[in-house]
Amino acid sequence: MVKKVHVGLVALAIILVIVSVCLAGCTTTPTPAPAPAANTTPVKLVIATTTSLYDTGLLNYLQPKFEAQNNVKLFITSQGTGKAIQLAMNGDADVLLVHSPAQELTFMKNGYGLNRRSFASNSFMIVGPKNDPAGIINMTPENAFTTLYTKGMNKTANVYFVSRGDGSGTQTAEQNIWKNAKYNYTVQIEKSGPWYIEAGKGMGDTLQMASEKGAYTLTDEGTYLAYKSNLTLVPVITKGSSLLNIYSVMAVYNDKQPADKIKLANTFINFLISPQTQADIGNYGVDKYGKSLFIPMSVSVPTAAAGWVGDYSTPATAIAPAAPAANATVAAAVNATSTVNATKGIGTTN
Repeated sequence: MVKKVHVGLVALAIILVIVSVCLAGCTTTPTPAPAPAANTTPVKLVIATTTSLYDTGLLNYLQPKFEAQNNVKLFITSQGTGKAIQLAMNGDADVLLVHSPAQELTFMKNGYGLNRRSFASNSFMIVGPKNDPAGIINMTPENAFTTLYTKGMNKTANVYFVSRGDGSGTQTAEQNIWKNAKYNYTVQIEKSGPWYIEAGKGMGDTLQMASEKGAYTLTDEGTYLAYKSNLTLVPVITKGSSLLNIYSVMAVYNDKQPADKIKLANTFINFLISPQTQADIGNYGVDKYGKSLFIPMSVSVPTAAAGWVGDYSTPATAIAPAAPAANATVAAAVNATSTVNATKGIGTTN
């Protein structure tokens, strides 16, 4: 009898152990499924820009700095300012970065852009052969153009001028000089003879063409310095108010542009006007050329016609144009400060 009880207790103990194991297995907390991996694919941001910023290498220098701070991949397309603006107007770019204030202000006024900010400047210059066959050295830009026109039309030996001829900001600056010199560009200058050559190319290619031809041309200082070692051209005229060259950036706006993309464009704008990037721009080229190719706004703000220099310190935040009522409210303030802005060279366009 005792033996039977002992065996029964052993069997009962075994059964209890098995049940406990089963219960433990049933109540074990299941291992949670791994969280889906975060999307690390960079967002695409398309920048339409002028050839001078590309040819100088400035954007290639700044691009990895921006991408390291943001999950963004910049796609940079460079052409003359006119073509860059058209690309932006067509909605094929997210950011416009050019150097033609009059065209930029029209772009903004027509509702295609937001948050225009000026971030750097340098100067245009007239370069030409070392022997200066036209004899224009140290003239004003307007007197130099007058002399080039007169001698070119008279077929003076070795007097040629190569124009960008591509609707760029540089060509716009050239046309302004002709206008200031009292010439009608389309009637008197364009296609006026063999002395006036239209390259239809970017600044680097135009400089090389002028060098091969032994001709004069108008160039921004930065691109000239970047190409100087491969050119036979030298600076002939470097002073004059009409030689001012201002670079600005703005977000592209249209009714199909997602707000998130505009915010990302604003991030790039704020990157350009940030203290660190301004310092980087000020240092760019110093080690190679002995001077910076661009002057950041943090160092010097050029004096220019009202509106030519945009805001250069206020963070870009707008993702849509201001309401009409708000525009009307600030109109009086804009008019009241126009004289001050003209003196300081600060624009009033967002």
